[in-house]
Amino acid sequence: MAEVPDVETLLDAAVRAVGGTHREGQVRMAGAVESAIEAEEHLVVQAGTGTGKSLAYLVPAIRHAMVEDTTVVVSTATIALQRQLIERDLPRLAGELAPLLGRAPTFAILKGRRNYLCRHRLQSAGDEPDDTELFDPRQLSSLGRQVKRLHEWAAETVTGDRDELNPGVSDLAWRQVSVSANECVGAAACPFGQECFAEEARAAAGGTDIVVTNHAMLAIGAMQGYQLLPEHEVLVIDEAHELVDRVTSVATGALSERSVNTAAKRAARLADPEVTERLSETADGLTLMFAETDAGRIDHLPEGLAGAVRGVRESAQACKSAIGPADEGDPDSGNASERRLALAALDEVQDTARRVLDSFEPPLRERSDVVWLAKNPKQPPTLNVAPLGVAGLLREKLFGDRTTVLTSATLALGGSFTALSEQWGLGRETAEPDTAAGGPDGPGDSGNGDAPGTADSADGEPRWRGLDVGSPFDHRRSGILYVAGHLPPPGRDGLAPSYLDEIAGLIEAAGGRTLGLFSSMRAAEQAAQELRERLTLDILCQGDDSTGRLVEQFTEEPSSCLFGTLSLWQGVDVPGPSLQLVIVDRIPFPRPDDPLASARQRAVGARGGNGFMAVAATHAALLLAQGTGRLLRSVDDRGVVAVLDPRLATARYGGFLRSSLPPYWGTTDPAVVRDALRRLDTAAAPAVG
Repeated sequence: MAEVPDVETLLDAAVRAVGGTHREGQVRMAGAVESAIEAEEHLVVQAGTGTGKSLAYLVPAIRHAMVEDTTVVVSTATIALQRQLIERDLPRLAGELAPLLGRAPTFAILKGRRNYLCRHRLQSAGDEPDDTELFDPRQLSSLGRQVKRLHEWAAETVTGDRDELNPGVSDLAWRQVSVSANECVGAAACPFGQECFAEEARAAAGGTDIVVTNHAMLAIGAMQGYQLLPEHEVLVIDEAHELVDRVTSVATGALSERSVNTAAKRAARLADPEVTERLSETADGLTLMFAETDAGRIDHLPEGLAGAVRGVRESAQACKSAIGPADEGDPDSGNASERRLALAALDEVQDTARRVLDSFEPPLRERSDVVWLAKNPKQPPTLNVAPLGVAGLLREKLFGDRTTVLTSATLALGGSFTALSEQWGLGRETAEPDTAAGGPDGPGDSGNGDAPGTADSADGEPRWRGLDVGSPFDHRRSGILYVAGHLPPPGRDGLAPSYLDEIAGLIEAAGGRTLGLFSSMRAAEQAAQELRERLTLDILCQGDDSTGRLVEQFTEEPSSCLFGTLSLWQGVDVPGPSLQLVIVDRIPFPRPDDPLASARQRAVGARGGNGFMAVAATHAALLLAQGTGRLLRSVDDRGVVAVLDPRLATARYGGFLRSSLPPYWGTTDPAVVRDALRRLDTAAAPAVG
């Protein structure tokens, strides 16, 4: 193609397209992404809120894709960012950059097969014996109405994408009309193969410049070996702070009475009843053993439970043998779909049972998986198995044969990229990082002098560099970090009266305008209930309505407050005077009885490391940074982050946590903070009155 303008010229055009302004951090990040692609070297970039990181990686990605006639994959964690990229950023860029590039850049979104309606499965929706028989008549009636609506939607939709269905339907209803990759009979054998929504999405993604996907797709492709994405040599992972959790979630197996019964009922249409009934009986055995086993992490598998799990494994194998291979028989006979669905369900319970049993064979210190029994009043008991870490998987499958850029507003924990880079399997940085003022010092001085363009460093670990481009916000002038050092450490029996008094005083001084981030739903509900009786302000609480509607109401009513838990820590974007105070009730460490976190902590300790700092403190630092990042969403925002947990100021790990946060001006003086909040309230009143 004709000579293409450099990245900086293209970025200037892109910024004009979105009505933005020149940002030094954005320019530095775009240049670093371009350099990483050219050097075939991984890049970790922390780009604070307001940097404009999407354009900073999209512009060099588009340029590379068009110059090299290849595809660049962009992965995100949330639907919101996917939509922003596909519906706003990329269309604007395509129109603005087309004259400079000679043609408009092309782009597509690609999700897992389960996200698309399956026309073949749709034909039997409502006629499935597996899930529906497990629910009462009222639930069946609701399910039937939802499936009927899906039939009507199927006649209208162009994409079959679940995210375009508004309002949505339950997961149970969607399962009646969708299939996983294992359950799909394949386009060649499917009578609807020529009009398959999932295949159309994959075809649309092939040959495009930019493909937008999600972390779960990356994980499925890595673990199961499917070629789900187009061939690509460059991968951009946005919201990279969520990568490990998303991959771990995909890699977690679950075994329950329901999953075993579902497999047995699907197999019953294709195999001898005597064989499938034995599998159903093992579901009953699981239920009995679950009742005799305490919830939580299981370090030593009780013999009774082990026998029940072995029964599932062996009975599922017997059913598979009775049914025969997936491709056996005439694909046009009508049972190809039933065979696939049955074998997929049997594979899932058999593989999970095998993983559970195999995980206990090595000595405790050498295990790579953790098993736990979850008991929840709203859900049936479930036996889970998950990997202790995913670093090896990511190192081999994501970083082994492509250039990967990982970015987020929150990556440098404790002033260093080390914590997350080790979880990703990148190891230590191979060169001194390029840091911005106030950015991290980097994880060490382990540069080994390898020439650019080599995929691995001398010790075999992937080559990578870290960069913190800072933020356009002046945090010390715009925000205060207040730690309530005079309060007692938080207890386990809900919020103490002194905490409620502190919250009430802060909210009164702020005139509302408060986002309360709580470590549990119980604490959020307690605070909402008690403060509604003490204050005349409107206190909204997560669960009162949909989260989206609550955030909208909170934004529209500056004197209101919004209390909630985890999804609000990361999912609220409210610029302006409606949010001038963020309250955090306690440092968000994992629960001591969290099976996965506690097992990971123990494993780090067994290797001679500090398990608390590597797991619990890192988890807390990440959430704190995300939560406090809700305060400043535009350059004009002002406000206070109030952490009620005094350990942030007094504990030895407090320095690590504070250095993971933006560089706010800090104080422990409640009078100073309340005065500041009153001034902010007074100044904001005319703007919203």
